[in-house]
Amino acid sequence: MITQLRGRLVEKNPTQAVVDCNGVGYLLHISLHTYSALGADENILIYTHLVVREDAQILYGFATKEERETFRQLISVSGVGPSTAQMICSSLTPGEIRKAILDGNVGLLKSIKGIGAKSAERLIVDLRDKIGKSVNLAPVAGMEAAGSVRDEAVAALAQLGINRVQAERAVEKGLKEAGQEGRVEDVIKVALKNL
Repeated sequence: MITQLRGRLVEKNPTQAVVDCNGVGYLLHISLHTYSALGADENILIYTHLVVREDAQILYGFATKEERETFRQLISVSGVGPSTAQMICSSLTPGEIRKAILDGNVGLLKSIKGIGAKSAERLIVDLRDKIGKSVNLAPVAGMEAAGSVRDEAVAALAQLGINRVQAERAVEKGLKEAGQEGRVEDVIKVALKNL
C-alpha cells in the first residue's frame, strides 16, 4: 500500500492534487482541510490511503496522519464509502468529527450532505469506542486559490457529486455568509452546510 508521498506539488484544487514523485504524477483526492494545508511550497509530504476497487485504484491524500486515521475510521463503518468519508472530512476537521462522535451529536453529523439520521447514529455507535479521547487540531493557514473563488467552489461541489444548479445556489449563500473575500474552502464549508 502507498502510505505517503514526498514530491513536488504540481497542481491543486479543492478536491484533487497532483504530486510529482521522480517523474511520476500521482492524482490524489483531497479534503478541503488538506487543500488549506497545502501551502505555496512545492515540496510536500502527504499521507495517503489507497482504495482498490474492481474498476479503479483511487489514492486519497491527507495533510496530517490524524486526518488519514479519521478517514480510515469513517470508511470502516458499514455504508460509509470513501466519497462520503471525504465529504465528512471536507465539512468538519478531524477534531470536530471525533468530538461529534464522542458527544453523540447526531445533529452536527446530519448537517453534512449525504449523512442522514441513521448514518449519523451508525457512525456514533460504531466509532465511539474506537476513537477514545478527542484530538483538537490547530487550525492550518490556507492559501488563496487561483481564479475565482465562486468558480472553484462550484467546481469542487460538482466534483463531489452535487448538482451544478444546487452547487451554484449553495455557493451564493456561502459567499454571503463567508464574505465575498472569503477563502474558497470557507465558502465550500458553508455551502455544504446549506445543502
